[in-house]
Amino acid sequence: MMAAKTTLRAEDLPDNLGPLRSAIEQAVPHGSVPRHRGRDPGSWENPPVSVDQVWATLADEFNRLCELHPRLAGTNNRKHLGTLGSGNHFIEICLDEAGFVWFMLHSGSRGVGNAIGTHFIELAKKDAELHQRNLPDKDLAYFEEGARYFGDYVRGVSWAQKFAMRNREVMMAHLIATVRKVIARPFESHVEAVNCHHNYVQRERHFGEDVFVTRKGAVSARRGELGIIPGSMGARSYIVRGLGNPESFESCSHGAGRVMSRTQAKKLFSVQDHIQATEGVECRKDANVVDEIPMAYKDIDAVMDAQRDLVEVVHTLKQVVCVKG
Repeated sequence: MMAAKTTLRAEDLPDNLGPLRSAIEQAVPHGSVPRHRGRDPGSWENPPVSVDQVWATLADEFNRLCELHPRLAGTNNRKHLGTLGSGNHFIEICLDEAGFVWFMLHSGSRGVGNAIGTHFIELAKKDAELHQRNLPDKDLAYFEEGARYFGDYVRGVSWAQKFAMRNREVMMAHLIATVRKVIARPFESHVEAVNCHHNYVQRERHFGEDVFVTRKGAVSARRGELGIIPGSMGARSYIVRGLGNPESFESCSHGAGRVMSRTQAKKLFSVQDHIQATEGVECRKDANVVDEIPMAYKDIDAVMDAQRDLVEVVHTLKQVVCVKG
């Protein structure tokens, strides 16, 4: 997740937000299609110079990883930098409680991150067949510290998290540049900015020990640390400050979370339901995004109430534009 406050106010936005959404959709590749249908619309055909400049800061470490694991070289990496993806990934224009405009986006390590994860999961399962025969489920396979691929995996996942952070920064830069073209009024951005991971792992110290903490569906909430907790399309989102609760390993929820599968949502809800649920939000309102209808997600306010001992709310955001992959 990444969010940035601007000096724009609600009254500075155009009455018709459709052209703004269209401009954002043109500026940031998003979505995906099966491979057999041709070029992935969610990738760059020819990455712009700004993307390649950032890729240059990631390339050497990635190439060293590929020397050890050659199959990673053929992944969608450079062409996915600065792209949104699909599913619950989004770009939003939001208003806070005081009427200031915020830019917010959600995306991660894209195709290359998925490939790195899949590759090392396969290697862990092969290790488990030899050394962890008592596992109750093959999906519980793991690398012991000091094992053959342990170090490679730690380096690989660390690199993927760097890619994810740079990916968001590139998209935010393109988003800001696009809004400047549509809205003539000069403005400053990054007045307050947050760029935080969720669904990630890092080494930390808790209860007197150095441990690897995996935050799945969670973000770091160290005391004083800012984070982002998004709701669904049509719901509020929150900029929060961590309270550093040791019992949660200084973590909090990363968002509303689904209450039903995408398949179930498409069976239960119609396009008309989606139109009504996202009233007041400039967004796609077609059959391909019905699985992202707000009713498919938990009540974000109930989620926030349940973690009052983990974070405090700094800003409350309500989206007015939402771009979905």
